[in-house]
Amino acid sequence: MRGQINPRRAIAEAEDSPAMLENRKGKLRLDMNENVLGCSPKARAALLRLDAEDFSMYPEKENAVERLAPHFGVHADEMLVTCGIDDALRLIADVFLERGRRVLLVEPTFPMYRFYAGQREARIISLRYDSGMNFPLRDVLTALRSAPDVFFLANPNNPTAGLVGQREIEEILDAAQQTLVVVDEAYFEFSGVTMLREIRRRRNLIVTRTFSKTSGLAGLRIGCAFAHREIAKLLKRAQAPFPISAPALAVAEAALKDKVFVRRYIGEILQARKILINGLGRLGIRTFPSAANFVLVDFGARGPSAISALRRRGILIRDQSGAFGRPGFVRITVGTSAQMRRFLKALEPLV
Repeated sequence: MRGQINPRRAIAEAEDSPAMLENRKGKLRLDMNENVLGCSPKARAALLRLDAEDFSMYPEKENAVERLAPHFGVHADEMLVTCGIDDALRLIADVFLERGRRVLLVEPTFPMYRFYAGQREARIISLRYDSGMNFPLRDVLTALRSAPDVFFLANPNNPTAGLVGQREIEEILDAAQQTLVVVDEAYFEFSGVTMLREIRRRRNLIVTRTFSKTSGLAGLRIGCAFAHREIAKLLKRAQAPFPISAPALAVAEAALKDKVFVRRYIGEILQARKILINGLGRLGIRTFPSAANFVLVDFGARGPSAISALRRRGILIRDQSGAFGRPGFVRITVGTSAQMRRFLKALEPLV
């Protein structure tokens, strides 16, 4: 057709990016694994301290990285700041994936791994968690023998909330001599397991982090990627000059400094997680072990009606039926202890 504009085939044939529910403000948001208390007061104060010149200048990300890196125990040349973890994943796909390259996933997992791999026309090798949501370590080690190009591993995993231990990840890294292993640590503050200290001696490792969870900055879209300096250099070569705004950089630095806020928030969530799991158990609802700020639940046939009824009451939880191939699976973000009691009280007559 005359004048037709043709996109790349991978984009033309791809599914739309995952749709997110909007109009959520003011509701009990137990659907997106955000910090339901908001950010540190010190982070908000940092935003208010910015003057007109700060807003009119292009952001100076390298200076910001120099200040941020010591908080993570890394050098500046081992770290990138990104527009959330999603942007870090897109950057990794840009640098290491193209048509015919292979990506190893253990699913269900964070859907953006498959999304970005598909856009680069990579081939997906998909393994599965079993019915108990156990990680298939032996199958992963076997799959790594064929040297896929990239292995994306969320740890703790989203949506199962399970954790792969450091020893098992080291075994994976040892087996993945020709595979880049991306360990997505979006929820590591709740598990305490991190591979960040390994980036200096393992050139096949990238670790990603976010400020969207414990720091409560999901709206500002701030993430980080950490890697051996040689890998980080490749990522920076493909990165836009200004990937993150000056306000976001200023707030991120303030959030990292407020360790008391983060420590108190984590303590509250771990306590509230027990209340949620125990309460669901008393209602006869199956839960799976969680090392994150959310819990995977199997409501069975009651799931769709419970989700709808709770939404009418202003309580949002995340339907995971698509990830598991049947209705009933739901992901519930852990809020405060009071919020979990409110949720359980609303849920009880529905199940």
